[in-house]
Amino acid sequence: MTSADAVYHLKKFAKVKKCGHAGTLDPRATGMLIICTDKMTKRINEFMDMEKEYEGIYRIGAVTRTYDTESEEEGFTETNHITEEDLEKAASKFRGEIEQIPPMYSALKHKGKPLYHFARKGETVETKARKIFIREYFVKAISETEVFFKVVCSKGTYIRTLANDFGKELGVGAYLKELRRTKIGHYTLENLNEEYNGIKFRVL
Repeated sequence: MTSADAVYHLKKFAKVKKCGHAGTLDPRATGMLIICTDKMTKRINEFMDMEKEYEGIYRIGAVTRTYDTESEEEGFTETNHITEEDLEKAASKFRGEIEQIPPMYSALKHKGKPLYHFARKGETVETKARKIFIREYFVKAISETEVFFKVVCSKGTYIRTLANDFGKELGVGAYLKELRRTKIGHYTLENLNEEYNGIKFRVL
């Protein structure tokens, strides 16, 4: 299910006139997706601007065209020489303010159409790098080919691109295998059944 699908189904189920999500979550990802209805849709931008927290797994030693599991693995490389120090050194390059180029397989629009529309036709669209901010970035090997990560970042950060760029910095390639959004601002998966400033959040 895409984020747009989630909005559609909730709008139909709740029978509301206005409904929208506050930040896309990839179809294969899990975790938090805040959806606002009716009067609360006026605050969507407020939620979108909030810092996000993610955790997941990189598969190192291989890459994919989509930077995640949507496409086949390729470019296999040995990883048995990678150490914890190598992982930390690579991760340190991405902390703070950095520039990131949005992936071709994304919903970012070009001439009114999402980039993935062009990517699926084998076309490449030149996109400008965007400044993002990564406040925290933790990585730890859990096997010879898999790395657990946790990242706290600004809006507009593409975790798939971060995975691909991390693999390049590491010198063996990488792609995003698993992703879970665990926090948006001060709203977490654990406290979503609580109320903040008169706003009732509920896990569906």
